[in-house]
Amino acid sequence: MTEEKTVRPPAKDPMKGFRGVMSGALIMEAITVGLAVPVIARLGGGVGTGKGWTVVAVAVLCVLLCGFVRRPWAVPVILALQVVLVAFFFLSVTAIGVIGLLFLAFWLWALWLRRDVARRMAAGTLPSQQQPAE
Repeated sequence: MTEEKTVRPPAKDPMKGFRGVMSGALIMEAITVGLAVPVIARLGGGVGTGKGWTVVAVAVLCVLLCGFVRRPWAVPVILALQVVLVAFFFLSVTAIGVIGLLFLAFWLWALWLRRDVARRMAAGTLPSQQQPAE
């Protein structure tokens, strides 16, 4: 008689999925900010100005940050980018400031969700942590 060995699949890592959401949001933000370059060209004095270079730099940094979302310093850098975009309100390019506010609201909501998942994971109440009934 052979002893049956129950092979369990590896535990799911919800934070891995969250990192994917973060990367996807960064790409969407980069596209949105990149599409705002014509706004800078028309209302912000041109793409060759400091405002134009800042918008392009934020879009490029959003793409580059996709590879670093697992690092502990990534979230503060992402939030700093949102602050840079919101600062466009004070640089008299309201459209870019609105983009910054919208994405800042998204990131704050996403970080709240991440905290909630981490709390539930620590308590062992996530569905993936429940033992199946036999």
